[in-house]
Amino acid sequence: MNKLLLIDGSNLLFQMYFGMPARITNQDGKPIHGILGFVGALLKIIRMTQPTHIAVLFDGEHHNARKDIDGDYKANRPNFGEEDNPFSQLPDIYSALDYLNIKHAETTDCETDDWMSGYALNADADTEIIISSFDSDFFQLITNRVSVLRYRGEKTTICDTAYIKEKLGIPPALYADYKSLTGDKADNIKGADKIGAKTAAGLINEFGGIESIIANADKIKKPSIRQSVEVNAERIRKNYQLIKLQNNVKLPFALAELEYEYNGITTNEVLTAIGVK
Repeated sequence: MNKLLLIDGSNLLFQMYFGMPARITNQDGKPIHGILGFVGALLKIIRMTQPTHIAVLFDGEHHNARKDIDGDYKANRPNFGEEDNPFSQLPDIYSALDYLNIKHAETTDCETDDWMSGYALNADADTEIIISSFDSDFFQLITNRVSVLRYRGEKTTICDTAYIKEKLGIPPALYADYKSLTGDKADNIKGADKIGAKTAAGLINEFGGIESIIANADKIKKPSIRQSVEVNAERIRKNYQLIKLQNNVKLPFALAELEYEYNGITTNEVLTAIGVK
């Protein structure tokens, strides 16, 4: 059976760049903490999952079509103007991936989420997929052969169907509906007033997806929640457009191009080889 590991490269870069305990420089005074953390985490994830195929995918700098739906989408993300920022270490990370013979790509007309979704929804029944990211939007892709890995060293969590049901009280397939009700602060998506996590899960378990909830709003027992669904119906639908992942983009690589076999190489060996240390 094939095992495809998809790394959310931008997510891992930010996690390592801002999460390392100290700003690390090499002998030339060049900051390398993002590179060091990224390569180290990547190799640990590979050893954990033992993939047969791997791709590392990054968000490029381009117009985001989801902003056409809602101009506030991700408007809370910082603009990096200083010379030393996460993106300044990307060229060396790309060099490290090339040295490791790991395919990587930047989006040009979509988000990394869309590529991940395409791979998950296109894969055949003989391919297991592990998505490495802290982006909770990927929860909606979880099935009996798709899981989400949240890397925290020894505290790494593998999120599967049982995890989502236990954590949120809903099936993964309705995660986009759930987030459409609650909103998503990370992406600057405003939810419906007075609908938090427990209320959203309750509505989904009683009525199903958002269209069924909206259609049956008059049957919601609590007046304030009933009113919120009625007043915010279009907001909820717009949120769903932003959050729901589809299978409608061209993928950067065919599965056969992503074959990979780990040879035991270490972080130090990679950084030395690309001239970072």
